[in-house]
Amino acid sequence: MPSYRHLFWMGLTGLSAPFVVPASLQAAGLHNSPETDRHTQHLTSRHADGKTGRLRSSASHPGGAATAGASTKRHARKAVHGGYETLSVRTRHIVQGTQLVLGHKQLEQQVPGTNPLRTLAQMPGVQFQSDDPQGVDTYSTQIYMHGFIQNEIGMTLDGLPLGEPTFRNYNGLNPLQAISSENVERLEVTQSAGAESTASTNNLGGSINYVSSNPKNRTGGLVAQTFGSNALFHSFFRFDSGRLNESGTKFYVSYMRNQGDKWKGGGDQFMQQVNAKLVQPIGERSQVSAFFNWDALQMVNYQDYAPSWLDQAGSRLDNFYGRPGAWARAYRAARGQYPAAYDRLSDPKDVSYYDSTASSSDLFGGIKADLALTDRLTWKSSLYGHSETGHGTYASPYAYQNGVDTVQLNGGPIFEQVRHPSIERFGGLTSFDYRLKRHDLSVGFWYENNRYDSYAYAYQQPDSPNGTPLNPFKSFRNVPGRTLWGQRYNTNSFTAYVQDTYHPIRSVALHFGFKSILNTTRVGHATNWEPRFPALASGESLTTAKAFLPHISGDWHFLHHHELFFDISENAHAYSQSGYNSSNSPFAVSQLAYNATKNSLKPETAWTFAGGYRYTDHLIQSSLYLYRTNFHNRLQQILGSAGAGSILTNNTSTVQNVGSVTMNGVDGAITITPLPGLALLNSISYDKATYDQNIRSGGTLYATKGRQVVAYPRFMYKARLSYEWRHLQAYVDTQYYGKRSYDYVGDYKLPTYWLANFGLIYTLDMTRLGMRNPTAVRNLVFAFNIYNLANTRYASTVGQNGFTMDNQGGAAYNNQSILLGAPRQFFGSVKAEF
Repeated sequence: MPSYRHLFWMGLTGLSAPFVVPASLQAAGLHNSPETDRHTQHLTSRHADGKTGRLRSSASHPGGAATAGASTKRHARKAVHGGYETLSVRTRHIVQGTQLVLGHKQLEQQVPGTNPLRTLAQMPGVQFQSDDPQGVDTYSTQIYMHGFIQNEIGMTLDGLPLGEPTFRNYNGLNPLQAISSENVERLEVTQSAGAESTASTNNLGGSINYVSSNPKNRTGGLVAQTFGSNALFHSFFRFDSGRLNESGTKFYVSYMRNQGDKWKGGGDQFMQQVNAKLVQPIGERSQVSAFFNWDALQMVNYQDYAPSWLDQAGSRLDNFYGRPGAWARAYRAARGQYPAAYDRLSDPKDVSYYDSTASSSDLFGGIKADLALTDRLTWKSSLYGHSETGHGTYASPYAYQNGVDTVQLNGGPIFEQVRHPSIERFGGLTSFDYRLKRHDLSVGFWYENNRYDSYAYAYQQPDSPNGTPLNPFKSFRNVPGRTLWGQRYNTNSFTAYVQDTYHPIRSVALHFGFKSILNTTRVGHATNWEPRFPALASGESLTTAKAFLPHISGDWHFLHHHELFFDISENAHAYSQSGYNSSNSPFAVSQLAYNATKNSLKPETAWTFAGGYRYTDHLIQSSLYLYRTNFHNRLQQILGSAGAGSILTNNTSTVQNVGSVTMNGVDGAITITPLPGLALLNSISYDKATYDQNIRSGGTLYATKGRQVVAYPRFMYKARLSYEWRHLQAYVDTQYYGKRSYDYVGDYKLPTYWLANFGLIYTLDMTRLGMRNPTAVRNLVFAFNIYNLANTRYASTVGQNGFTMDNQGGAAYNNQSILLGAPRQFFGSVKAEF
């Protein structure tokens, strides 16, 4: 049996079966609660799960590892009586490509309320960026995984599709808005190769499934409070009903509130959320569950930055909103009277925005049935629905262009530009899993209908420095205004998959499967304000149809400590959607631009070939992971010459097929666990991701062939030192990111940087102090965290407003498409468990 001490690295790169984790090694951060693990072990032992790719644990796992049956039961008893906690961590690369699981304990080591994707950034090959330390600013959150950005990674919650997790998501919602981080039990991450069972039409670069925690069997609750820099105030409350009757009915309901000032400029970022989950067991092997989410956020965004601003005025520039005399200063700047700090800027007017905000509210939920029809056959079905409304604002100082009032409201220099996106979607999933001798068979289907509207309006701001500006978080219903542009989309998505995992011998598993996609999007009604915006693409439709997207993988455990695996798959990305000029959607352009490119448009596809080796023993755990991806028909948003200026005045962007990209990469990692409770992880990642051809845009041929793709570094290094002693945990981690190209040719590159964090957690077991009343506090947990330990100044999010082709004339240098990372921040929290 593999040694207990190897948990930390294997938790990051993926284990092959449930393992028992001694308390001395929980500092590594991978953990599931005993209650959750017992449920997971029960499901794993009774049947293969074709939906998530669980292996039939009674025979599939080789090498003598603990899986299920009597061996697993012995470990479960040991977890309760021997001070251990069970860890359900499985690499499902046998059926889904290389997969790893981040457990709840590792998520808990972050500042409460932190985006779980920030924890994922500790993995090799993953880059997470945000302009705030918690990663909750939905405008700035950005994740790359082995060269693929977030809208190329499938996201689900308990298998329910979350769509593309981008700002102004058109077919889902950001995972942060779907579930409170405290209710996330674990993340199941499939890297590089796609998982055919994922309910997604965009998982070119893998998938991330958020697994919500189950209600507890015991009545209880959780109250947590966090304080931090910039007046951060994070509160979380959860009530668990416990088992309500003999059938095991149980539920929980929680409320989360997160509010904090921006680290520069004025205004704050606020979010609140309600989650509820009900579980109804049916016999011993089936259950029905329901999940509900409501969230509302109001965020004052940070100002989009250009590299030139850093050199000319430093890192503290921001919108006027929320600061003394904000409106009067913004009004005067729009008239050409700028603050002294703007003297060195080449275009001070383009820094002079009054506000930039985002508001949204979601209702999201679903019901899921997991039914064991026979000893060999399982049926799973889910129904879900989602509704989102919201708006985002910019107070633009560009009412006049070239001396002409192109907005024509009240003659003032500033107008409020407001975007109103909305989503209405519903769908369902169903799958059948069947175990036949040495085969684990699965077939599944997913359908969704989605209506997405994206409209932009101009509203009248006062034509006086002494006026009262509009409240960006209120309704604009009675404010004089006009429609600038708008588009309405309707999309039908259908996917189906078939897969089989074959176990010829205990130590070998071979997987064969394929996925089919049929996705049709039509952009219907469109409108535009002619003096300012061209006619938009309308009455057009695009279909993505891929009948056979194969997936083949294999896994071999040998000599107890060694493992070899490979994974090969093809996947496709259906055409994206967005408001005008907002993304790489081929519809988000003028009709003229669409006509010029539509004949070259093809769905993005990617072939990924991955393989690796792992070695684990009680002192050293090492891993080598290699991959090659051939990415075809890559769609990119390309800014014209106006890209060097305002993001609000640039009406010349296009979306075009820039051909193919080849990615060759390797991750190497080693973890040393010399002492109980001590783990030292080091990993390096190298990704050579280059364009395969030169790109022609605007009649000019640009020398992009062989150049590194934009925004993703070629080299990354990560290290983490963690230690646990009795009830005390401590860790320090650091991440190094290499240079990133800031234009397609690679003329301008953003500099390298280091980012380090520190955490300290102490748990006070109140039951050991004689407090055994079941209604009393059972545990008190105190935590202290420092983000950006070295106070590094760096560019975090990159490309949110697109990239220029090159840096000729300072186009890239002046492109406002970066957001700056937060400086050093301090956090303290206390949590009471009842």
